[in-house]
Amino acid sequence: MNLTVDGQTHILDVEPDMPLLWALRDELGITGPKYGCGAGLCGACTVHVDGMPIRACVTPVGAIEGAVTTIAGLGTPEALHAVQAAWIAHQVAQCGYCQPGQIMSAAALLNEIDDPTDAEIDTAMAGNLCRCGTYPRIRAAVKSAASALRGR
Repeated sequence: MNLTVDGQTHILDVEPDMPLLWALRDELGITGPKYGCGAGLCGACTVHVDGMPIRACVTPVGAIEGAVTTIAGLGTPEALHAVQAAWIAHQVAQCGYCQPGQIMSAAALLNEIDDPTDAEIDTAMAGNLCRCGTYPRIRAAVKSAASALRGR
């Protein structure tokens, strides 16, 4: 099957019921999306398919219709996405394990709502768990990224 990830098309010889997360990590070597719970509950594996956030650990690769974007394809080292830049500016990450999923969920939120309220941020990010408890910094970074994106 063909799978487009971060703008590059790959040919995969895998079973269609293989979770997308394992196709990305084990078959393609794309390790940004993390394995957390394996049940789609923690958000560490969040990627976008045509801009919509999905949980890669519970989505069969054969069900993917569209382009996959991982944390590596959201921005580049030379031109970070506004959410990535805000994460750095607000020093959100502590252990960092959940951050790729957090950032992907925040970017999806800002694609839908350009000036989210605290309640909208909390609702959109509720499925992304952070064991370090950096939720206040996450909210501040999302607001900062929203402001930066509106300024463009």
